[in-house]
Formats: sequence, structure tokens, C-alpha cells
Amino acid sequence: MRINNIFHLNFLLIFLVILLSLVGVSALYSAADGSFYPWAIRHFIRFCILFIVMILISLINIKIIFRYAYLFFFACLILLFSVEIIGTFGKGAERWIQIFGISIQPSEIIKVAIILALAKYYHNIKFDNIAYLRHLLFPIFIILLPFFLVAIQPDLGTSLCIFLLGFLIMFTAGVRIWKFVLGIIVSLASIPFLWNYFKPYQQKRLLSFLNPESDPLGQGYQLIQSKIALGSGGLTGKGFLEGTQSYLEYLPEKQTDFIFTLIGEEFGFLGTLFVLLLFSLLILVCFYISIKSHHVFGRIISLGVASNLFLYALLNMSMVTGLMPVVGIPLPLISYGGTAMLSIMISFGLLLNVDIHYSMKKIND
Repeated sequence: MRINNIFHLNFLLIFLVILLSLVGVSALYSAADGSFYPWAIRHFIRFCILFIVMILISLINIKIIFRYAYLFFFACLILLFSVEIIGTFGKGAERWIQIFGISIQPSEIIKVAIILALAKYYHNIKFDNIAYLRHLLFPIFIILLPFFLVAIQPDLGTSLCIFLLGFLIMFTAGVRIWKFVLGIIVSLASIPFLWNYFKPYQQKRLLSFLNPESDPLGQGYQLIQSKIALGSGGLTGKGFLEGTQSYLEYLPEKQTDFIFTLIGEEFGFLGTLFVLLLFSLLILVCFYISIKSHHVFGRIISLGVASNLFLYALLNMSMVTGLMPVVGIPLPLISYGGTAMLSIMISFGLLLNVDIHYSMKKIND
């Protein structure tokens, strides 16, 4: 770890991360009816602690990160396995484990581990050899094992994120597109067979997505209220702390999955556009670092972080606007939740690290 590398940090990235977290603090303050308790203050404290973690990760020698990438993946895999043994139950699923009294959701951390593992794997393969079938087996194992472990918790939204994240990384690494087309066809063909394995509440969510009005006081309630709140915000919104759907408790989970709806109601289309702009700039910074990096490991980490951030934002915003079923995906740095923030801040620490070591050509010695 070299302390003088702190002067080479990407301060635009850091500024955008801080700005998004402050949007989150403001939204959570509003969600609690104008109070820092219980969500905004905890969100801010977590961010401050994890900000230090992010900076520390950025200062680690990238060769060390490369060396232990697989070890980190298998450690996260063990945590994911442990959910089935010692996991705590909440929101209809076993998703958390307790470590020193702190609740951890391994399904969020495994996303970072997948990015690292795939980045190391493709760094060690010549580009011309990526097309060979034998080089697909290990990446598919890295993706599908966590996917199935998360799906049986059950956590349909996070398992979908893991699946899409893994295959986006494979695509950016150079895997031929026809293989993805074949995989999509097989996936779509398997849906009727997988339907019976969905939990009853998951089936109801999917059906209510197609027709929310069929169960307006049940599974369709969240989506209907979210659309009402977003629509009532108009162009400029009702104003800070003036969101009626939120304050009258019509909007469930307004501090987590539906925080984007609260922002839309209070700040309107312009407010949501501002949030979209911040995420877009962050993703563009990821692409810039990827293009700048001289080594495959750094390029894939950058593209993996960009893909993960894109999927978080896309799925959350699509969910609350009715473009996809409600599956429980938080909005990074804005929604209340410790493990999701931990995962995303580790990702940004890795991204900053790649940016510092972009010119290093040999990292596997």
C-alpha cells in the first residue's frame, strides 16, 4: 500500500459517489417525515465508514488483488453456502447471516467476487482462445453456482442480477454473441418448466406485474401506488418533504426499493433526470477507466463495475415504474441498506485502484 497514491485518485469518481450518497441521505430524511432517524443518520454513518474502506482498497497494490481474486470468490461462496445453514429469515426468504452481530447479505457481496474472478480468468487467456468451448466452462461455473444458491433462498431479483452481470462480463471479454443468443433461447424455453419451482408469492408478483389492477390491495398495491406517486410529481415535483403518497404511508418500502419513487414525487421528472444523470456519469467514468487500462484485469473490473451499477439502476427504476415485476432491487448509494452499500463501495474501491495502476502492463508476476 502506497500512501502517496492518494494524490492520483480519480476525484471526479469520488465526487459523484459523495453526491449520490448525499441524495440518499436527503431522500431518507424525507422518508422519515423530516427526521434523520432511523434511516438517514445510519445511511450517512455507513457511508463515512465505507468511504474509508473504499480509499484503503484503492491504495492496495493491484498485484495483491489479482493474486487473491479466486480466494475472495471462494470465501464469498462459503458465506453464500452458510446462508442455508445459519441464515436468518426475513422478507419471505433466508438471505442474511450474522457476523459479530452484524447482518450481512452474501448475495450482494458475491457480485464483486464474480467480477474479480472473471477478470482474473480472462486476464490469463489469450483473446484468440476465448472462443473455444472449454474456456466457457469455468466462467459458467462462476456464474451459475451463485445464481442457483441465491435463487433457492429465494431471491429472484438478486439471482437475476448475478446472471445478467456474469454474462455481460463474458460478452465484454470477447465471447461470441451467437452463444448468448443460444443461451437466451434456452432460458426462455425453460420458463414453463421453472414456473412450478417459483414460490407462490413470486408467481403472484409476476402475474400482478402483467395486470396490477387484478389485485389492487395485494400484490399489485406497491406498483399502483408507485405509479400514482411518480405521476403526481409532474415536471418539478411537489417539493421537498411535501410528498403525500409517502407521508400518508401509501407507499411501502419507501426507504429501500421505492426510494426512486419518493424522489420522483417530491422533485418530479427533473429530479429523477438528475439522479439518472449522476448514474450515467458514473458509468461513463467506469468506461473511461476501462479504455485507459493497459491490462485485461483492470479493463474487465471496470466494465464489470459499470455493468453491476447499470443493472442496479436499470432494474430498480424499471421495477418502480412498472416496466418489470417488483423483485426487490435497491438503488445504489440512495436506498437504505448496509450490504448493498458495502458491495458497491468495494466495487468503487477496486475501480479507483485500477485507475491508479492503469499503466501497469504485468500484474501476474
